[in-house]
Amino acid sequence: MGRHSLPDSRAAEGRRDRPSPRRRRRTVVIATLLVLTVATGTAVAAKAGLLSFSRSCEESTVRLSVVASPDIAPAVRSIAERASAEEMRTDGRCLVVEVLARDAHKVAESLAAGDEKPDFQVWLPDSELWLERAKGLGEGVPVSPSDSVASSPVALAVVPSASRKLGLPEKTYSWSALVAELGADRVRLGAADPARSATGLLALAGIGASSARQGGDSDTRVAQTAKALAERMSDGDAQVLGTLARSTSGAEEGNPKRNQAVLVSEQAAFAHNAEATGGGELDLFYPRDGAPLLDYPYTLVNEADLSVAESRAALRFMTLLGDRDARAVFAEHGFRAGDGSAEDSLVAAAGGRKPQPYATPAAEAPSAKELQETLGMWTITVQSARLTTVVDASGSMATPVPGRGQSRMDVTKESLIQALEQFTPNDEIGLWEFATTLDGDRDYRRLMPTKRLGDPAEGGGTHREELTAAFAGLRPVPGGATGLYDTTLASYKEARSTFVKGKFNALVILTDGSNQDDRSISRSGLVAELKALRDPERPVPVIAIAVGPDADRDEVAEIARVTGGDGYEVSDPAEIRAVILQAIMAAGQNGLVAQE
Repeated sequence: MGRHSLPDSRAAEGRRDRPSPRRRRRTVVIATLLVLTVATGTAVAAKAGLLSFSRSCEESTVRLSVVASPDIAPAVRSIAERASAEEMRTDGRCLVVEVLARDAHKVAESLAAGDEKPDFQVWLPDSELWLERAKGLGEGVPVSPSDSVASSPVALAVVPSASRKLGLPEKTYSWSALVAELGADRVRLGAADPARSATGLLALAGIGASSARQGGDSDTRVAQTAKALAERMSDGDAQVLGTLARSTSGAEEGNPKRNQAVLVSEQAAFAHNAEATGGGELDLFYPRDGAPLLDYPYTLVNEADLSVAESRAALRFMTLLGDRDARAVFAEHGFRAGDGSAEDSLVAAAGGRKPQPYATPAAEAPSAKELQETLGMWTITVQSARLTTVVDASGSMATPVPGRGQSRMDVTKESLIQALEQFTPNDEIGLWEFATTLDGDRDYRRLMPTKRLGDPAEGGGTHREELTAAFAGLRPVPGGATGLYDTTLASYKEARSTFVKGKFNALVILTDGSNQDDRSISRSGLVAELKALRDPERPVPVIAIAVGPDADRDEVAEIARVTGGDGYEVSDPAEIRAVILQAIMAAGQNGLVAQE
């Protein structure tokens, strides 16, 4: 079979306009080649594996440990076993590669935390997006990505009956049109959790980009899609195909608990169809505005700490993964080449049918910022929030805001009340205030407990109404200074002790100045305490907002980053609402939501 082809009306355009794939030759290739060249002066020979000194593999080996996403691990393992069987060499020593399958989101979280030295030298995640997650706040284990070894587009897999409902394969849809069609409850759609799955996140980002091009209230449409997906969400890619109807019987396909369509990679559909029996094969739909690609970047981990032998072995194995035999192995497992090209036979085996536009250029990869915003939207739309809001009530909050005729406190209150409108009755929000010696010797006072906004209040109404009144009642304390450090520690301890799994737990601190309590814990002491209290299984990021020209963003950022959060600066308190949502998105991008 030849390269896959387009429907006649699109073929010429597709061939002419197809962009060259984005290349990612970064530090790994350059640095490793330099090591080879400087250390041996025979880089070409080493790359070809030609340096052999006739020693047996029992006498001289180089061992390389590779962690790969579970979908591609079997193919990579097969290639590694071939290298071992053929006694393939790197700089004269036999290359022995161990391949371990691990979920990319778990590897990314571990590398970002940087708590311990990794037990592997090479990482093959299913998507470049995990590299951003692994970088975290810049304090984790460094990663050095290179080119893609394979790829697979994200598409819509459907059971035959749903395929007929949607008019496939003759009818084509954009991502946004697909959302509208599925929103009519014609087809039950499932997906993997975007916080754990590159497939789920890239599909949601594709839907968002397509909706934005359509115009109108795209944010609302995407949020509605996110809510619908959340109702039928699977933990990860390995589980999502198991949610489909297990047979073509009317009872099974009509079961409301069974999905009729799922967002998966082409390779996942290929693997499913290879094992399906009794008419259980899936059809695969490719949106006409392009499918995002899983791109499987070959990535060195902690490159600076690799030995010369490990660096050479890593380069040798990368070269091996790109040769003709390896590409054939990847194709046998349902993967496309790294540039997105594939044979017709692979697409057909995955369920693709003409005239579906499966040969159109891949959708442009979303930027790190766009992915962050998508994941943040998912976090605040799907996950309930549990926020404790801590507001500076020191005397300086009475300072007028230029051009507004209101004090910092007045504008802060208005912004908080407006932000409250963004949250649902299931979200939990509380309120503290602080100055110095506000409550006896303590610099802080809890005004409202952190509980559901929809809960009834003791005096009637709801907690939302009660909290709105509490925000409105905030007043600067005449002569009060800024007791920031003790307040941060106390409020963090309470937020941690009252942590609720399955929600986005966070502490939001707003201050217009630096710590002014000479009797409080020191900044270094506070940072050390917060670092000791942080628990990756119970994440409570601090979102610290410095308000006005007297606040010290560096101070609040240092404190917040220890917890996985960050510091922000606003010159006008009216910006607080937008910053809170931005901060939640950023924390969501870092995966700071504990699962139930």
